[in-house]
Amino acid sequence: MDVFDSMQVYVHAVEKGSLSAAATACGISATMAGNHLRTLEKRLGMQLLQRTTRRQHLTAFGEDYYLRCKEILRLVAETDAQAQNQQLAPAGKLRITAPVSFGAEALMPALSDYMARYPEVSVDVALSDHTVDLVEEGFEAAIRIGPLPDSLIARPLAPYRLMVCASPDYLARRGMPVRPEDLAQHECLSFSLAALQHWPLTGEEGTCQVPVSGRLQVNNGQALRVAALHGLGIVLQSAFLLQADVQAGRLVQLFPSYTLPSRPMSLVYLPDRYRSPKLRSFVDFLVERFG
Repeated sequence: MDVFDSMQVYVHAVEKGSLSAAATACGISATMAGNHLRTLEKRLGMQLLQRTTRRQHLTAFGEDYYLRCKEILRLVAETDAQAQNQQLAPAGKLRITAPVSFGAEALMPALSDYMARYPEVSVDVALSDHTVDLVEEGFEAAIRIGPLPDSLIARPLAPYRLMVCASPDYLARRGMPVRPEDLAQHECLSFSLAALQHWPLTGEEGTCQVPVSGRLQVNNGQALRVAALHGLGIVLQSAFLLQADVQAGRLVQLFPSYTLPSRPMSLVYLPDRYRSPKLRSFVDFLVERFG
């Protein structure tokens, strides 16, 4: 006899109070239910139930075994359901959120491949540089830049790296900065005055905290990129945002031999929703593309 079937009969017998009730619940005869119980007791070498003509009692071992059987059967059912889920094709609407610059410049091109691979999935993307609550705002996954609280389930992605760039026109007018210290004599673009105070660049001689300044601050990375393209100054921004312009010659990367600050980037999601094929397919795809 299958041991899991016997466990199922035993659990029903305990919960319903008799072997005959367990037999009805399992769709078998009372004789077969008794055979399952005897098979378990013989296999274990322990009595599970003390039975009389009127009632049954759990033995001390039988009570402990009942709790273990419930947990084993729960795990088996959960694993079977998970395996069945994995065989289903990803489908339905997937709601995700990401930072503005990464979402526009890196995630959007990647989604072209993802949606071609999974044609039954539609994607609703909200781009925001603010941290959103996945539960309250109804998102299934979020790309986050920076340290995460321990309570979140996350998959690490490649670090969020930065580049220093300027347009050929700006460099022709103002000159090429040779050393990091030269940045103090240039117009530097940033999100805010606070972000302009120092730019750290690390080379063979160590880390140089360069004091920088500039007349233009914009609270959007793509707007800063456009400002740099139009010769308004030197920009420190994400490599995702600037590398295509560098490759096309629209911007020139400065200090390529220096290491610039990077921040961890992660894909976070709710653990209970990871069982859905659409979310699991997206998590696996993003780790494959940006991991």
